[in-house]
Amino acid sequence: MTELLRQSFFARDALVVARDLIGCVLVHGEVALRITETEAYRHPHDTASHCRPGFTARTAPMWGPPGHVYVYLCYGIHSLLNLVTDDEGEGAAVLIRSAELERGAEIVHARRGVRSADEVALLAGPGKVCAALALDPGFSGRSVFVPGGLEVHGGEPVREVLVGPRVGVDYAAPLDRDAPYRFADAGSRVVTRRRTLRPLVRFPR
Repeated sequence: MTELLRQSFFARDALVVARDLIGCVLVHGEVALRITETEAYRHPHDTASHCRPGFTARTAPMWGPPGHVYVYLCYGIHSLLNLVTDDEGEGAAVLIRSAELERGAEIVHARRGVRSADEVALLAGPGKVCAALALDPGFSGRSVFVPGGLEVHGGEPVREVLVGPRVGVDYAAPLDRDAPYRFADAGSRVVTRRRTLRPLVRFPR
């Protein structure tokens, strides 16, 4: 297993962290997943972000120190994993959208209730990733740079990265709705809505 990422890795703009997380590895107990797709939610003017109304009890972890977890319940059904970025007091995070299975296949299949070996069915989508790792909103606020719990490790460099608009943010202002804040590993099948992605040539601002 590669080196555990330090807190300083996360103490940067969510957009930069989202790109750099592609290829990194999430570890929780016996399960390890390689990150293949992420979305950035930035500070301070991103109308797609949960922090757009300001500080709330629900989003408190996003306003906290970087390198911590923000897990929320989507539509009352699926838990979604976000890794907090930027500086403390700046509401920003990266959503983990998809991942590849590295370790713990039997556990992940049992948690997901999926018998198929197809990783797209198993781990393409943020709710699937969270379920595979057995995370729920109770994990919010915990760190990912200290051994134990949920950890994030470095990974092998990715040859090509894809970029495109985020998914499910139709409520946001047009500029934010269409912003190229979603990143994916071009060499992986485990990516959602691939047709909306294109090769990353120039880093978005």
